[in-house]
Amino acid sequence: MNRSIVEQRTERTQWFLHDRFGMFIHWGLYAIPARDEWVRSQEKMSLEDYQVFFDEFNPDRYDPRAWARLAKQAGMKYAVMTAKHHDGFCLFDSQLTDYKSTNTQAKRDLVREFLDAFRAEGLKVGLYYSLLDWYHPDYPAYGDLHHPMRDNPEFERNPATFDRYLDYMHGQVRELLTDYGKLDIMWFDFSYEHLQGEAWRANELMEMIRSLQPQIIVDNRLEASGSIGGSIYSNDPSFYSGDFASPEQIIPPKGVVNEAGESIPWEACITLNNHWSYSSSDRMYKTARMIIRKLVECVSKNGNLLLNVGPNARGEIPDESIAILEEIGSWMRRNSDSVYGCGEAGIEKPEWGRYTKRGDKLYAHLFEENVGAINLLGLAGRIKKARLLADGSEVLIGRPWNTALYPDDAFLSLSRPEHHTFPLPDEIDTVIELTLAEEELD
Repeated sequence: MNRSIVEQRTERTQWFLHDRFGMFIHWGLYAIPARDEWVRSQEKMSLEDYQVFFDEFNPDRYDPRAWARLAKQAGMKYAVMTAKHHDGFCLFDSQLTDYKSTNTQAKRDLVREFLDAFRAEGLKVGLYYSLLDWYHPDYPAYGDLHHPMRDNPEFERNPATFDRYLDYMHGQVRELLTDYGKLDIMWFDFSYEHLQGEAWRANELMEMIRSLQPQIIVDNRLEASGSIGGSIYSNDPSFYSGDFASPEQIIPPKGVVNEAGESIPWEACITLNNHWSYSSSDRMYKTARMIIRKLVECVSKNGNLLLNVGPNARGEIPDESIAILEEIGSWMRRNSDSVYGCGEAGIEKPEWGRYTKRGDKLYAHLFEENVGAINLLGLAGRIKKARLLADGSEVLIGRPWNTALYPDDAFLSLSRPEHHTFPLPDEIDTVIELTLAEEELD
């Protein structure tokens, strides 16, 4: 195993593995048709037909300070926004293209405003950059798996000119890393078929990234996608394997480990409804209850959750998303100690919920009510103190009369007598902070 790559990755990702919860923002011209960020590809839309959205784009209600306050209120510690998506449209003032927000009616560098606003709220910031580009004349079109003109032979491209696109792509990444201050994350999307790894001149690109901003963390998609993982999963990761894995719309059943079974940094990117970008007809929103429990699940498996919002064409985060994030924030204000800095507990998943752990603190996340006291499998004599995390009130640890058959287990109760059934104070997730005895820390 290349220990230097792993050791450097460990140093760079310390903050990432502490903060655990971030906001993903998919936004661009596709917010106007409001059907999907892949709308150009899905409908095989010509550039001329798509141009109407460029001509109309004018997000007059864009207020990134409101976005940043919402993310902070929700308990998120970092945010990543699309600087350029697959359609090639740039939300930043790139000097390498005219296809950018400063040339629309908006006449604004939307990326710079995003970065300034989120930094002002004390949040770490990252930028998403698509390796694909359906606008650039040298990106593969006819015969490509995804390009809108994939079935049109008039758009056959000379493979020899692909390097011109790579020069352009590398140049834009250089712009983002030199003109926009310190970035915390570079989130590339994505590799596929023969376009992966060195097809992107990935060694050269990563050398540039590390020379310009050595502290930045990079995802694994220079050689991976949401469905394939790349060499970060192996015992011998490549130089451009990335600092964290990025499973998409799935939480891995056992977390993410390499071939040796060692945990590696990972982040599940998940949508709030069924689309990444704003979809005017999509009302299938996940509940705050579900998101909180999925965040806890990620943390219990040493992972992060990057939760997406899709602002509309006028620059507003939908009201449904705001309401969900506010409810998540209410829970996080009371229980975030069980998330930040926490990870896998090394204890079998309990029937009633999940565990997270930080130092001598073991957090029992109770999702289900129980008949009588709640069983803490194998923890008899190993708990010094138990408190309800939300308000600090005492939780009873003991051995009710009907538990003699389970001498190795501890039992907690929120009421007396301890064998009575009781309602959980928080039906979403009641968190009990257990302080472990010193021998348990060894």
